[in-house]
Amino acid sequence: MSKTTVMYLVRHGATAQNEATPVVLQGSGVNGPLNENGQRQARQVADCLSRLPLAAVYCSPMLRARQTAEAIATPHSLDIVDIADLHEVDVGSWEGKSWPRIMEEDPDYYRAFMDNPAETPYRDGESYRHVLQRVLPEFDRLLDEQAGRSFAVVAHNVVNRVYAAHLLGLDLRRARDLRQENCCVNVIRRKSDRTELVTLNAALHLSVD
Repeated sequence: MSKTTVMYLVRHGATAQNEATPVVLQGSGVNGPLNENGQRQARQVADCLSRLPLAAVYCSPMLRARQTAEAIATPHSLDIVDIADLHEVDVGSWEGKSWPRIMEEDPDYYRAFMDNPAETPYRDGESYRHVLQRVLPEFDRLLDEQAGRSFAVVAHNVVNRVYAAHLLGLDLRRARDLRQENCCVNVIRRKSDRTELVTLNAALHLSVD
């Protein structure tokens, strides 16, 4: 009988940049902690996943992902394992800027990026294609290493979007249309060498105070 492997792919909890008005791009250069709401979200997703038999918890090395992963790992008495290549997209010289500011300062390049982020990188940074090429081997390796078990991975908005788009067979430029709420859960299942996304952006566990 074929063994089923399940990966619970989580986006990290909210940070100050995520909840700024307007939102500020933090990419891989801004490495701040979860804010108060993000800590609450991390506790909620940890409670949701505490009922599952997780064999391991992996994460991006960035602080917001590590803090979320630590919350998930604690009920299972697991140590978290950093995966260097699961860091968030490099947004280059747009780091720390809002989309309205980018649109005003760099309108032509902004439009080119929005038309096709798969092939047009963030200014001086990575494209969606670059991110997928970086993260896909890592996800495949983890699924191989944890064959027949369930495990969690905490990563980032763009990382999760491009991987989900790949699994769904979407044109990669459409990855930005896939929502990833802070501390959402995506369920990826591998069976008989077939890897599929069975749940996208689940967030029912995130209550609002």
